Amino acid sequence: VQLQASGGGLVQPGGSLRLSCAASGGTFNDLVMGWFRQAPGKEREFVAAMRWSGGGSWYADSVKYRFTISRDNAKKTLNLQMNNVKPEDTAVYYCAASYRLIAGRIAREDAYRYWGQGTLVTVSS
Repeated sequence: VQLQASGGGLVQPGGSLRLSCAASGGTFNDLVMGWFRQAPGKEREFVAAMRWSGGGSWYADSVKYRFTISRDNAKKTLNLQMNNVKPEDTAVYYCAASYRLIAGRIAREDAYRYWGQGTLVTVSS
């Protein structure tokens, strides 16, 4: 599975931004796709994930009710709608994917086999 993230940029606090991750190769039925982020000087952390076939989505507490993960099945694209962004959301955002993850492993970075390149999000006035 190949992943290509896009959509990063500079956004003001309280603003919105939409990230996308184009996926190709492999099959999608048992795929779990997610977003992780890495802020300067910090470890990479889980943001959100969903099963491509539906049936569940997961969010880090820090982004719950502000970010929404979704997918466009026709375009084979994973999206992350970021609303009411905060300076602490500044990070490089990565999309990731893996097959047949159980719920208990979905937030674990080491559970994902496929990774896209990162896209930088900067929240600043």
